[in-house]
Amino acid sequence: GLAETQQTLVLNRLRDRIAVQVDGGLKTGRDVIIGALLGADEFGFATAPLIASGCIMMRKCHLNTCPVGVATQDPVLRRKFTGKPEHVVNYFFFVAEEARKIMADMGVKSLNEIIGRSDLLDKNKAISHWKSDGLDFTKIFHKVEPTKGDSIYNATKQQHDIVDILDRKLIDQAGEALKNKNPVKITADIHNYDRSTGAMLSGELAKRYGHKGLTEDTVHVKLNGIAGQSFGAFVAAGITFELEGEANDYVGKGLSGGKLIIYPPKNSKIVPEQSIIVGNTVLFGAINGECYFRGVAGERFAVRNSGAIAVVEGVGDHGCEYMTGGCVVVIGPTGRNFAAGMSGGIAYVLDEEGEFENRCNLSMVELAPLPEEDAMAKLLHASGELEGHGRVDVLRGDMSGHDKERLVHLLENHVRYTNSERAKTILGNIDDYLPKFVKVMPVEYKRALEEMAAAATSLSAYTGQGE
Repeated sequence: GLAETQQTLVLNRLRDRIAVQVDGGLKTGRDVIIGALLGADEFGFATAPLIASGCIMMRKCHLNTCPVGVATQDPVLRRKFTGKPEHVVNYFFFVAEEARKIMADMGVKSLNEIIGRSDLLDKNKAISHWKSDGLDFTKIFHKVEPTKGDSIYNATKQQHDIVDILDRKLIDQAGEALKNKNPVKITADIHNYDRSTGAMLSGELAKRYGHKGLTEDTVHVKLNGIAGQSFGAFVAAGITFELEGEANDYVGKGLSGGKLIIYPPKNSKIVPEQSIIVGNTVLFGAINGECYFRGVAGERFAVRNSGAIAVVEGVGDHGCEYMTGGCVVVIGPTGRNFAAGMSGGIAYVLDEEGEFENRCNLSMVELAPLPEEDAMAKLLHASGELEGHGRVDVLRGDMSGHDKERLVHLLENHVRYTNSERAKTILGNIDDYLPKFVKVMPVEYKRALEEMAAAATSLSAYTGQGE
Protein backbone atom coordinates (compact mmCIF):
# COMPACT_ATOMS: atom_id res chain seq x y z
CA GLY A 1 0.00 0.00 0.00
CA LEU A 2 2.79 2.42 0.87
CA ALA A 3 4.76 1.66 -2.31
CA GLU A 4 1.70 2.06 -4.51
CA THR A 5 0.76 5.34 -2.83
CA GLN A 6 4.23 6.73 -3.37
CA GLN A 7 4.31 5.70 -7.03
CA THR A 8 0.83 7.08 -7.77
CA LEU A 9 1.54 10.45 -6.15
CA VAL A 10 4.83 10.84 -8.00
CA LEU A 11 3.22 9.91 -11.32
CA ASN A 12 0.53 12.54 -10.79
CA ARG A 13 3.02 15.19 -9.64
CA LEU A 14 1.32 15.50 -6.24
CA ARG A 15 3.95 13.94 -3.98
CA ASP A 16 5.61 17.17 -2.80
CA ARG A 17 2.27 18.45 -1.41
CA ILE A 18 1.46 15.34 0.63
CA ALA A 19 2.89 14.08 3.92
CA VAL A 20 2.62 10.28 3.67
CA GLN A 21 2.45 8.43 6.96
CA VAL A 22 2.91 4.69 7.39
CA ASP A 23 2.08 2.53 10.39
CA GLY A 24 1.57 -1.11 11.23
CA GLY A 25 3.91 -2.94 13.58
CA LEU A 26 6.79 -0.44 13.47
CA LYS A 27 9.21 -1.19 16.31
CA THR A 28 12.81 -0.41 15.34
CA GLY A 29 14.94 2.16 13.56
CA ARG A 30 15.32 -0.33 10.71
CA ASP A 31 11.53 -0.30 10.25
CA VAL A 32 11.65 3.49 9.97
CA ILE A 33 14.34 3.39 7.29
CA ILE A 34 12.48 0.77 5.24
CA GLY A 35 9.30 2.85 5.50
CA ALA A 36 11.16 5.94 4.31
CA LEU A 37 12.74 4.09 1.38
CA LEU A 38 9.28 2.97 0.27
CA GLY A 39 8.01 6.56 0.44
CA ALA A 40 6.93 7.56 3.97
CA ASP A 41 7.55 10.99 5.50
CA GLU A 42 6.02 10.12 8.87
CA PHE A 43 5.78 6.96 10.96
CA GLY A 44 3.02 5.82 13.28
CA PHE A 45 4.00 3.82 16.36
CA ALA A 46 1.36 2.24 18.60
CA THR A 47 2.05 -1.13 20.22
CA ALA A 48 5.74 -0.62 20.96
CA PRO A 49 5.39 2.66 22.90
CA LEU A 50 2.35 1.18 24.65
CA ILE A 51 4.55 -1.66 25.85
CA ALA A 52 7.21 0.85 26.88
CA SER A 53 4.67 2.62 29.08
CA GLY A 54 3.75 -0.58 30.90
CA CYS A 55 1.16 -2.50 28.85
CA ILE A 56 1.52 -6.30 28.99
CA MET A 57 -0.98 -7.06 26.18
CA MET A 58 -3.54 -8.92 28.27
CA ARG A 59 -6.23 -8.14 25.67
CA LYS A 60 -8.69 -7.09 28.39
CA CYS A 61 -9.03 -3.41 27.44
CA HIS A 62 -12.81 -3.70 26.99
CA LEU A 63 -13.41 -5.44 30.33
CA ASN A 64 -12.18 -2.69 32.68
CA THR A 65 -9.88 -5.24 34.36
CA CYS A 66 -6.46 -4.22 33.01
CA PRO A 67 -4.01 -5.63 35.61
CA VAL A 68 -1.41 -2.91 35.01
CA GLY A 69 -3.85 0.01 35.13
CA VAL A 70 -3.60 1.19 31.52
CA ALA A 71 -7.13 0.61 30.16
CA THR A 72 -9.37 0.81 33.20
CA GLN A 73 -11.42 3.23 35.24
CA ASP A 74 -11.14 1.13 38.39
CA PRO A 75 -9.22 3.30 40.90
CA VAL A 76 -7.64 0.23 42.53
CA LEU A 77 -6.25 -1.01 39.23
CA ARG A 78 -5.26 2.46 38.07
CA ARG A 79 -2.90 2.73 41.04
CA LYS A 80 -0.95 -0.18 39.57
CA PHE A 81 0.09 1.91 36.56
CA THR A 82 3.81 2.66 36.76
CA GLY A 83 4.42 4.12 33.30
CA LYS A 84 6.06 7.49 32.81
CA PRO A 85 6.46 9.74 29.77
CA GLU A 86 10.21 9.33 30.11
CA HIS A 87 9.86 5.61 29.34
CA VAL A 88 8.32 6.34 25.95
CA VAL A 89 10.80 9.14 25.24
CA ASN A 90 13.68 6.79 26.06
CA TYR A 91 12.29 4.15 23.69
CA PHE A 92 12.12 6.63 20.83
CA PHE A 93 15.69 7.73 21.51
CA PHE A 94 16.77 4.14 20.82
CA VAL A 95 14.66 4.05 17.63
CA ALA A 96 16.19 7.33 16.44
CA GLU A 97 19.71 6.20 17.31
CA GLU A 98 19.38 3.01 15.30
CA ALA A 99 17.89 4.89 12.34
CA ARG A 100 20.73 7.41 12.44
CA LYS A 101 23.36 4.64 12.44
CA ILE A 102 21.76 3.02 9.39
CA MET A 103 21.62 6.39 7.62
CA ALA A 104 25.29 6.93 8.42
CA ASP A 105 26.15 3.54 6.87
CA MET A 106 24.20 4.63 3.78
CA GLY A 107 26.11 7.91 3.63
CA VAL A 108 23.14 10.28 4.02
CA LYS A 109 22.64 13.14 6.46
CA SER A 110 18.85 13.58 6.51
CA LEU A 111 15.75 11.44 6.14
CA ASN A 112 14.54 13.47 3.15
CA GLU A 113 17.50 12.14 1.14
CA ILE A 114 16.19 8.57 1.27
CA ILE A 115 12.39 9.04 1.14
CA GLY A 116 11.08 7.22 -1.92
CA ARG A 117 14.50 5.77 -2.79
CA SER A 118 13.31 2.17 -3.16
CA ASP A 119 16.35 1.55 -5.38
CA LEU A 120 18.49 1.64 -2.22
CA LEU A 121 16.74 -1.36 -0.68
CA ASP A 122 18.96 -4.46 -0.54
CA LYS A 123 16.44 -7.06 -1.67
CA ASN A 124 18.50 -9.80 -3.29
CA LYS A 125 18.67 -11.98 -0.19
CA ALA A 126 14.91 -11.83 0.33
CA ILE A 127 14.09 -12.49 -3.34
CA SER A 128 16.44 -15.47 -3.55
CA HIS A 129 14.97 -17.04 -0.40
CA TRP A 130 13.16 -20.33 -1.04
CA LYS A 131 9.95 -18.94 0.42
CA SER A 132 9.93 -16.29 -2.32
CA ASP A 133 9.91 -18.76 -5.21
CA GLY A 134 7.26 -17.78 -7.73
CA LEU A 135 6.62 -14.32 -6.24
CA ASP A 136 7.17 -11.15 -8.26
CA PHE A 137 8.12 -8.06 -6.19
CA THR A 138 8.90 -5.84 -9.17
CA LYS A 139 5.91 -3.53 -8.70
CA ILE A 140 6.61 -3.03 -4.99
CA PHE A 141 10.23 -2.01 -5.49
CA HIS A 142 9.69 -0.03 -8.69
CA LYS A 143 10.91 3.56 -8.48
CA VAL A 144 8.98 6.11 -10.50
CA GLU A 145 11.23 8.80 -11.91
CA PRO A 146 9.76 12.22 -11.07
CA THR A 147 9.21 15.00 -13.58
CA LYS A 148 12.14 17.37 -13.62
CA GLY A 149 11.90 19.82 -10.73
CA ASP A 150 9.45 17.69 -8.69
CA SER A 151 10.27 16.35 -5.24
CA ILE A 152 9.49 12.80 -4.14
CA TYR A 153 8.93 13.78 -0.51
CA ASN A 154 6.79 16.39 1.28
CA ALA A 155 8.50 19.66 0.38
CA THR A 156 5.59 22.07 -0.24
CA LYS A 157 3.04 23.47 2.18
CA GLN A 158 -0.45 22.49 1.09
CA GLN A 159 -2.85 25.30 0.22
CA HIS A 160 -6.21 24.49 1.79
CA ASP A 161 -8.25 27.30 0.22
CA ILE A 162 -10.07 28.35 3.38
CA VAL A 163 -9.84 32.09 2.79
CA ASP A 164 -13.37 32.55 1.48
CA ILE A 165 -15.24 29.52 2.82
CA LEU A 166 -18.75 29.74 4.26
CA ASP A 167 -17.54 29.83 7.87
CA ARG A 168 -15.66 33.09 7.22
CA LYS A 169 -18.91 34.71 6.13
CA LEU A 170 -20.79 33.32 9.13
CA ILE A 171 -18.13 34.68 11.48
CA ASP A 172 -18.51 38.16 9.96
CA GLN A 173 -22.30 38.08 10.22
CA ALA A 174 -22.19 36.75 13.78
CA GLY A 175 -19.90 39.55 14.95
CA GLU A 176 -22.50 41.18 17.20
CA ALA A 177 -23.08 37.90 19.02
CA LEU A 178 -19.39 37.07 19.32
CA LYS A 179 -18.45 40.51 20.62
CA ASN A 180 -21.48 41.60 22.65
CA LYS A 181 -23.49 38.37 23.17
CA ASN A 182 -26.45 39.88 21.30
CA PRO A 183 -28.65 37.34 19.45
CA VAL A 184 -28.27 37.24 15.67
CA LYS A 185 -30.10 35.36 12.92
CA ILE A 186 -28.30 34.45 9.72
CA THR A 187 -29.65 33.02 6.47
CA ALA A 188 -27.43 31.49 3.80
CA ASP A 189 -27.16 28.82 1.11
CA ILE A 190 -24.92 25.79 1.55
CA HIS A 191 -23.40 23.37 -0.96
CA ASN A 192 -21.78 19.95 -0.80
CA TYR A 193 -18.33 21.53 -1.12
CA ASP A 194 -18.91 23.47 2.13
CA ARG A 195 -17.21 21.10 4.55
CA SER A 196 -16.96 21.27 8.35
CA THR A 197 -19.40 24.18 8.33
CA GLY A 198 -19.64 25.61 11.83
CA ALA A 199 -16.25 24.46 13.09
CA MET A 200 -14.43 27.76 12.58
CA LEU A 201 -17.42 29.77 13.82
CA SER A 202 -17.43 27.65 16.98
CA GLY A 203 -13.69 28.13 17.31
CA GLU A 204 -14.14 31.89 17.33
CA LEU A 205 -16.83 31.58 19.98
CA ALA A 206 -14.70 29.24 22.09
CA LYS A 207 -11.76 31.66 21.98
CA ARG A 208 -13.91 34.25 23.71
CA TYR A 209 -16.20 32.24 26.00
CA GLY A 210 -14.65 28.79 26.33
CA HIS A 211 -16.60 25.56 26.44
CA LYS A 212 -19.45 27.25 28.34
CA GLY A 213 -20.31 29.22 25.22
CA LEU A 214 -23.34 31.49 25.02
CA THR A 215 -27.00 31.13 25.90
CA GLU A 216 -29.12 28.89 23.70
CA ASP A 217 -29.84 30.12 20.15
CA THR A 218 -27.68 33.26 20.46
CA VAL A 219 -26.42 32.54 16.95
CA HIS A 220 -29.16 31.03 14.79
CA VAL A 221 -28.07 30.05 11.30
CA LYS A 222 -30.75 29.03 8.77
CA LEU A 223 -29.23 27.22 5.80
CA ASN A 224 -30.69 25.90 2.55
CA GLY A 225 -29.12 23.26 0.33
CA ILE A 226 -26.93 20.18 0.54
CA ALA A 227 -24.25 20.32 3.22
CA GLY A 228 -20.84 18.77 2.69
CA GLN A 229 -19.04 16.44 5.07
CA SER A 230 -18.80 17.18 8.79
CA PHE A 231 -21.68 19.66 8.80
CA GLY A 232 -21.97 21.16 12.29
CA ALA A 233 -18.63 19.76 13.46
CA PHE A 234 -17.70 20.90 16.99
CA VAL A 235 -20.61 23.37 17.09
CA ALA A 236 -20.42 25.17 20.43
CA ALA A 237 -23.09 26.02 22.98
CA GLY A 238 -25.15 29.01 21.88
CA ILE A 239 -25.05 28.16 18.16
CA THR A 240 -28.02 26.61 16.33
CA PHE A 241 -27.75 25.32 12.77
CA GLU A 242 -31.05 24.77 10.99
CA LEU A 243 -30.67 23.10 7.60
CA GLU A 244 -33.49 22.74 5.10
CA GLY A 245 -32.05 20.11 2.81
CA GLU A 246 -29.76 17.21 3.67
CA ALA A 247 -26.22 16.52 4.78
CA ASN A 248 -23.37 14.10 4.09
CA ASP A 249 -21.30 11.99 6.50
CA TYR A 250 -19.98 13.03 9.93
CA VAL A 251 -22.75 15.49 10.79
CA GLY A 252 -22.20 16.87 14.29
CA LYS A 253 -18.73 15.35 14.68
CA GLY A 254 -17.47 16.39 18.13
CA LEU A 255 -20.65 18.39 18.78
CA SER A 256 -19.85 20.56 21.81
CA GLY A 257 -23.12 21.99 23.08
CA GLY A 258 -24.79 23.42 20.00
CA LYS A 259 -28.04 22.44 18.31
CA LEU A 260 -28.47 20.87 14.87
CA ILE A 261 -31.82 20.72 13.07
CA ILE A 262 -32.16 19.09 9.64
CA TYR A 263 -35.32 18.49 7.64
CA PRO A 264 -36.20 18.08 3.94
CA PRO A 265 -37.19 21.06 1.80
CA LYS A 266 -40.82 22.05 2.34
CA ASN A 267 -41.62 21.56 -1.37
CA SER A 268 -39.98 18.12 -1.48
CA LYS A 269 -42.17 15.13 -2.32
CA ILE A 270 -40.04 12.57 -0.49
CA VAL A 271 -41.32 10.67 2.54
CA PRO A 272 -38.91 11.76 5.30
CA GLU A 273 -39.24 8.66 7.49
CA GLN A 274 -38.27 6.53 4.48
CA SER A 275 -35.47 8.71 3.12
CA ILE A 276 -31.87 9.38 4.14
CA ILE A 277 -31.40 12.88 5.57
CA VAL A 278 -27.86 12.53 7.01
CA GLY A 279 -25.00 10.21 6.09
CA ASN A 280 -22.78 7.82 8.01
CA THR A 281 -20.97 8.27 11.33
CA VAL A 282 -23.20 11.08 12.56
CA LEU A 283 -22.37 12.53 16.02
CA PHE A 284 -18.98 10.83 16.05
CA GLY A 285 -17.42 11.71 19.41
CA ALA A 286 -20.08 14.30 20.29
CA ILE A 287 -19.87 15.46 23.90
CA ASN A 288 -22.90 17.74 24.34
CA GLY A 289 -25.74 19.35 22.43
CA GLU A 290 -29.03 18.45 20.73
CA CYS A 291 -29.88 17.12 17.27
CA TYR A 292 -33.20 16.69 15.51
CA PHE A 293 -33.18 14.93 12.14
CA ARG A 294 -36.42 14.53 10.21
CA GLY A 295 -35.39 11.51 8.19
CA VAL A 296 -33.22 8.41 8.33
CA ALA A 297 -29.50 8.35 9.18
CA GLY A 298 -26.83 6.11 7.69
CA GLU A 299 -24.60 3.63 9.48
CA ARG A 300 -22.80 4.10 12.80
CA PHE A 301 -25.16 6.77 14.08
CA ALA A 302 -23.93 8.30 17.38
CA VAL A 303 -20.73 6.27 17.36
CA ARG A 304 -18.69 7.22 20.45
CA ASN A 305 -21.30 9.79 21.44
CA SER A 306 -20.58 10.77 25.04
CA GLY A 307 -23.25 13.33 25.85
CA ALA A 308 -25.33 14.60 22.93
CA ILE A 309 -29.09 14.13 22.63
CA ALA A 310 -30.57 13.14 19.28
CA VAL A 311 -33.89 12.27 17.66
CA VAL A 312 -33.85 10.50 14.30
CA GLU A 313 -36.43 8.63 12.24
CA GLY A 314 -34.36 5.54 11.47
CA VAL A 315 -30.71 4.40 11.45
CA GLY A 316 -28.52 1.97 9.54
CA ASP A 317 -26.20 -0.72 10.91
CA HIS A 318 -24.14 -0.29 14.09
CA GLY A 319 -26.26 2.48 15.66
CA CYS A 320 -24.97 3.80 19.01
CA GLU A 321 -21.70 1.91 18.55
CA TYR A 322 -19.26 2.52 21.44
CA MET A 323 -21.60 5.15 22.86
CA THR A 324 -20.64 6.26 26.37
CA GLY A 325 -23.25 8.91 27.22
CA GLY A 326 -26.16 10.99 26.04
CA CYS A 327 -29.57 9.94 24.76
CA VAL A 328 -30.73 8.75 21.34
CA VAL A 329 -34.35 8.36 20.23
CA VAL A 330 -35.04 6.31 17.09
CA ILE A 331 -38.64 6.49 15.87
CA GLY A 332 -38.10 4.20 12.91
CA PRO A 333 -36.31 1.02 11.81
CA THR A 334 -32.73 0.18 12.78
CA GLY A 335 -30.03 -1.85 11.08
CA ARG A 336 -28.18 -4.75 12.60
CA ASN A 337 -25.64 -4.70 15.44
CA PHE A 338 -27.26 -1.82 17.32
CA ALA A 339 -25.47 -0.86 20.59
CA ALA A 340 -22.26 -2.79 19.88
CA GLY A 341 -19.76 -1.76 22.56
CA MET A 342 -22.24 0.69 24.08
CA SER A 343 -21.08 1.33 27.65
CA GLY A 344 -23.05 4.44 28.62
CA GLY A 345 -26.03 6.61 27.83
CA ILE A 346 -29.46 5.34 26.80
CA ALA A 347 -31.48 4.82 23.64
CA TYR A 348 -35.21 4.61 23.02
CA VAL A 349 -36.11 2.60 19.92
CA LEU A 350 -39.58 2.28 18.42
CA ASP A 351 -39.94 -1.45 17.77
CA GLU A 352 -43.20 -1.72 15.83
CA GLU A 353 -42.37 -5.08 14.27
CA GLY A 354 -41.08 -6.66 17.47
CA GLU A 355 -37.78 -7.68 15.85
CA PHE A 356 -35.39 -5.18 17.39
CA GLU A 357 -33.94 -7.73 19.80
CA ASN A 358 -32.60 -9.71 16.84
CA ARG A 359 -30.86 -6.62 15.45
CA CYS A 360 -29.39 -5.45 18.74
CA ASN A 361 -25.99 -6.50 20.07
CA LEU A 362 -26.82 -7.63 23.61
CA SER A 363 -23.26 -8.24 24.78
CA MET A 364 -23.18 -5.06 26.91
CA VAL A 365 -26.77 -3.80 27.04
CA GLU A 366 -30.18 -4.95 28.17
CA LEU A 367 -33.57 -4.19 26.67
CA ALA A 368 -36.57 -3.17 28.74
CA PRO A 369 -40.02 -1.71 28.17
CA LEU A 370 -40.71 1.79 29.42
CA PRO A 371 -41.78 1.57 33.09
CA GLU A 372 -45.01 3.01 34.41
CA GLU A 373 -45.07 6.75 35.05
CA ASP A 374 -44.03 7.57 38.61
CA ALA A 375 -45.85 9.87 40.98
CA MET A 376 -43.37 12.72 40.60
CA ALA A 377 -43.80 12.72 36.83
CA LYS A 378 -47.58 12.84 37.18
CA LEU A 379 -47.22 15.77 39.55
CA LEU A 380 -45.02 17.59 37.04
CA HIS A 381 -47.56 17.03 34.29
CA ALA A 382 -50.40 18.25 36.49
CA SER A 383 -48.55 21.37 37.58
CA GLY A 384 -47.21 22.18 34.14
CA GLU A 385 -43.64 22.19 35.46
CA LEU A 386 -42.39 19.57 33.04
CA GLU A 387 -42.29 22.08 30.19
CA GLY A 388 -40.45 24.63 32.28
CA HIS A 389 -37.98 22.28 33.95
CA GLY A 390 -37.80 19.39 31.51
CA ARG A 391 -34.48 20.40 29.98
CA VAL A 392 -32.77 20.31 33.36
CA ASP A 393 -34.56 17.48 35.16
CA VAL A 394 -35.53 15.18 32.32
CA LEU A 395 -32.87 15.58 29.64
CA ARG A 396 -29.78 16.02 31.79
CA GLY A 397 -30.86 14.32 35.01
CA ASP A 398 -30.70 10.70 36.14
CA MET A 399 -31.04 8.56 33.02
CA SER A 400 -32.37 5.60 35.02
CA GLY A 401 -35.82 7.15 35.42
CA HIS A 402 -38.36 9.59 33.91
CA ASP A 403 -38.30 7.64 30.66
CA LYS A 404 -41.76 8.56 29.41
CA GLU A 405 -41.33 12.22 30.28
CA ARG A 406 -37.95 12.35 28.58
CA LEU A 407 -39.25 10.62 25.47
CA VAL A 408 -42.34 12.82 25.16
CA HIS A 409 -40.28 15.95 25.75
CA LEU A 410 -37.86 15.02 22.97
CA LEU A 411 -40.65 14.13 20.56
CA GLU A 412 -42.30 17.49 21.26
CA ASN A 413 -38.98 19.19 20.50
CA HIS A 414 -38.71 17.17 17.31
CA VAL A 415 -42.12 18.39 16.16
CA ARG A 416 -41.35 21.97 17.16
CA TYR A 417 -38.06 22.10 15.26
CA THR A 418 -38.72 19.87 12.23
CA ASN A 419 -42.54 19.66 11.96
CA SER A 420 -42.17 15.88 11.82
CA GLU A 421 -45.37 14.09 10.82
CA ARG A 422 -43.95 10.87 12.25
CA ALA A 423 -43.48 12.42 15.69
CA LYS A 424 -46.90 14.07 15.49
CA THR A 425 -48.53 10.69 14.87
CA ILE A 426 -46.74 9.14 17.84
CA LEU A 427 -47.62 11.99 20.17
CA GLY A 428 -51.23 11.94 18.99
CA ASN A 429 -51.48 8.25 19.84
CA ILE A 430 -48.98 8.17 22.67
CA ASP A 431 -50.77 5.49 24.73
CA ASP A 432 -50.68 3.11 21.76
CA TYR A 433 -47.06 3.81 20.86
CA LEU A 434 -45.38 3.86 24.28
CA PRO A 435 -45.60 0.05 24.76
CA LYS A 436 -43.78 -0.35 21.43
CA PHE A 437 -40.73 1.60 22.60
CA VAL A 438 -37.73 -0.33 23.92
CA LYS A 439 -35.21 1.21 26.30
CA VAL A 440 -31.62 0.23 25.54
CA MET A 441 -29.32 0.63 28.54
CA PRO A 442 -25.80 -0.70 29.20
CA VAL A 443 -25.79 -3.16 32.08
CA GLU A 444 -22.72 -1.72 33.83
CA TYR A 445 -23.95 1.84 33.32
CA LYS A 446 -27.24 0.96 34.98
CA ARG A 447 -25.44 -0.70 37.87
CA ALA A 448 -23.21 2.36 38.35
CA LEU A 449 -26.22 4.69 38.41
CA GLU A 450 -27.96 2.48 40.97
CA GLU A 451 -24.87 2.41 43.18
CA MET A 452 -24.53 6.20 42.98
CA ALA A 453 -28.20 6.65 43.84
CA ALA A 454 -27.89 4.29 46.79
CA ALA A 455 -24.79 6.09 48.04
CA ALA A 456 -26.52 9.46 47.75
CA THR A 457 -29.55 8.15 49.65
CA SER A 458 -27.34 6.76 52.42
CA LEU A 459 -25.44 10.04 52.72
CA SER A 460 -28.68 12.00 52.86
CA ALA A 461 -30.07 9.74 55.57
CA TYR A 462 -26.84 9.93 57.54
CA THR A 463 -26.76 13.75 57.29
CA GLY A 464 -30.37 14.01 58.36
CA GLN A 465 -29.79 11.72 61.33
CA GLY A 466 -26.80 13.80 62.41
CA GLU A 467 -28.89 16.96 62.44
